[in-house]
Amino acid sequence: MKIAFIVDPLDAFNLKKDSTYAIMCEAAARGHELFALQLDDLAWHKQVVTGQASRLHLTGSAPDWYRLDAATDIPLEQFDAVLMRKDPPFDMEYVYSTYLLELAEKRGARVFNRPQAIRDFNEKMAIARFPQFTAPTLVTRRAGLLREFLGEHADIILKPLDGMGGASVFRVRAGDPNTSVIIETLTNHGARTIMAQRYLPEISNGDKRVLVIGGEPVPFCLARIPQPGETRGNLAAGGTGVARELTARDREIAETLGPQLMAAGLLLVGLDVIGDCLTEVNVTSPTCFQEITQQTGFNVAGMLLNKLENLV
Repeated sequence: MKIAFIVDPLDAFNLKKDSTYAIMCEAAARGHELFALQLDDLAWHKQVVTGQASRLHLTGSAPDWYRLDAATDIPLEQFDAVLMRKDPPFDMEYVYSTYLLELAEKRGARVFNRPQAIRDFNEKMAIARFPQFTAPTLVTRRAGLLREFLGEHADIILKPLDGMGGASVFRVRAGDPNTSVIIETLTNHGARTIMAQRYLPEISNGDKRVLVIGGEPVPFCLARIPQPGETRGNLAAGGTGVARELTARDREIAETLGPQLMAAGLLLVGLDVIGDCLTEVNVTSPTCFQEITQQTGFNVAGMLLNKLENLV
């Protein structure tokens, strides 16, 4: 297959952790042709969406781990698969790219995850589709409602709807003298909508990343354990990743959501589960492939390529 990867700059990849790199390595080992491009390489011209893509060759060694051929404009439908692996922020440029990718789909391009599904499934708000699995949650920009929610639950998490890696996530407890300034900052004085969730003390045992590929759960998750004194388990916030077998509750959540996610065009999803509660549905560029594979021997990238090959 000819596979195009829409990615962040290759020089910024962390080869020890990057899931996109793991997917690239698996694809290359199977003899597939790899191409790389970024969001600013996309264009719509004469009714065709093209990508200024470069053939990507993996060298197998750092720091010069890749080699690129000269870039050429290629209609996206000429690839067998286009993998959207651009990290957030999910800003307007990201949204514009999904419009372009959707136009490419109309000409036959196979894009994973589907651009409409990426737009429809906000990674924080998507849990509202599955209330049977969530902790008490509030989404609002109104300070009064946020204060009422804090008064009801006494210990809550506040976070923006467009963040990643634990950025701007606050734990607020009743009586916290910084409550007002935290709410004002996160909501931009009532101009920005945020999410509040009841604090889940099970975070001390890890914020679990449960990967769902082709509608089926990977049998192992990565529990991201917060550092002492830290609320966030995100690896980007210093958490430690420990691979574990899925619990019965993890599997129940993943197997319930899996078929619905796949039907929406979401080939790869990362569910975040704390204790028994679903807290996020990550659809942009889910990670943790390498950590799970290294600790368990289960080839996560291999499972993804198997699903992709069957679909294409």
